[in-house]
Amino acid sequence: MDISIIIVIGVFIWLGFYFYNQHKKRIAFIESFEFPVSIKKGVNTSYPHLNNEQIELVLDTLRTFFLISYKAKLKPVAMPSQVVDVAWHQFILFTKNYEVFCKKGIGRFLHHTPTEAMKSRTTAQEGIKRAWRLSCHLESINPKLPIRLPMLFAIDSELKIEDGFFYSKNCKDRSSPNYGNNYCASHIGCSSGCSGSSGDSTSSCGSSCGGGD
Repeated sequence: MDISIIIVIGVFIWLGFYFYNQHKKRIAFIESFEFPVSIKKGVNTSYPHLNNEQIELVLDTLRTFFLISYKAKLKPVAMPSQVVDVAWHQFILFTKNYEVFCKKGIGRFLHHTPTEAMKSRTTAQEGIKRAWRLSCHLESINPKLPIRLPMLFAIDSELKIEDGFFYSKNCKDRSSPNYGNNYCASHIGCSSGCSGSSGDSTSSCGSSCGGGD
């Protein structure tokens, strides 16, 4: 084998290991990062009904959002939770800390964007679709046939956030007290008519996107 070919193969193998190790380091950094304690105070100021355990859940869910933002690379990921958005905004106030976190964990500065709900109960934007798909994948949930909501989409409802965005797994459940009011999570991956683009991939959900179990 020509020596130049061996060198090229060796370079590609080295690059593969390098980027794989970088990937593992970024994931580990995000998962183990300790958020500034003052973020809890900021969240509690906005939502005084939350106890310490619930605020810890908010921070864990913010960590999830950063993980999926990293995995999305340069593609936009919408923030579907009001309470997690407040925690994110509080973190950004620690400018240098946040900048270092973004550089080491995400590999780029992640600009804050406002929370974004679906356009309607059955129509979602690309950023929401991507957040849904990546959140489901992270929690081993089938995004087309979810047995539960990923926490990033469930937390506002679980913590009774007054100005939050509430999503329902089964939008056909007429026995639900929120029937007709919540956003239909099972439609996030569906376009009009329940078929079409689901983030980066094409899907045709059929009747399953109506929200049935």
